[in-house]
Amino acid sequence: MDRNVAGIILAGGQSRRMGGGDKPLLSLGKARLIDHVAARLKPQVATLGLNANGDPARFAGTGLPVIEDTVPGHAGPLAGILAGLEWAAKQTTCRWLMSAAGDTPFFPDTLVERLAAATRERPGAIAVASSGGRWHPTFALWPLGLRDTLRHFLVDEDNRRVSAFMERQGYVEVEFPMIEAGSQKIDPFFNVNTPDDLAAAERLLQSLRP
Repeated sequence: MDRNVAGIILAGGQSRRMGGGDKPLLSLGKARLIDHVAARLKPQVATLGLNANGDPARFAGTGLPVIEDTVPGHAGPLAGILAGLEWAAKQTTCRWLMSAAGDTPFFPDTLVERLAAATRERPGAIAVASSGGRWHPTFALWPLGLRDTLRHFLVDEDNRRVSAFMERQGYVEVEFPMIEAGSQKIDPFFNVNTPDDLAAAERLLQSLRP
């Protein structure tokens, strides 16, 4: 656990490729996607919240505080990150926010540790995870001091691209290895977008069990 880091699970997407609804509430094994994500992230952070809009009661089983977007219009993951930054600044003594997508159940349990280490060499920079030569902007460690700048970018400039904000502010990438699953190598940031992805995640979950 890093006591300087709060965590936010981004669960506010509209899940169009899955046919709508709350994708993080879909079953994976004996739990839900959101439960797998929370179980991985919670031990790595001092406190954990969940970003989602609408009736928060549907996430009551997670035991996590539900933080709504603070800007209107379903503005995407950047709005969830902003909501998380503002929540962490008001409700915690943390200095950083770790964001994680609610549909990515296999990300590393060393995520926060390694991203935090990278920021020591680049103070003030956003640390973002990458794997297989591709970065994952929703898996990043954000300084809480960026919240006003992010609000201006999102609201006044009407720019919703997470990667564009990172490129403007400065970031450091941290590469994570692939998951060894038998003869296969699986991206640890593999996310569930479609029914076929969910079936693949189920197979991977079974293969990783001892």
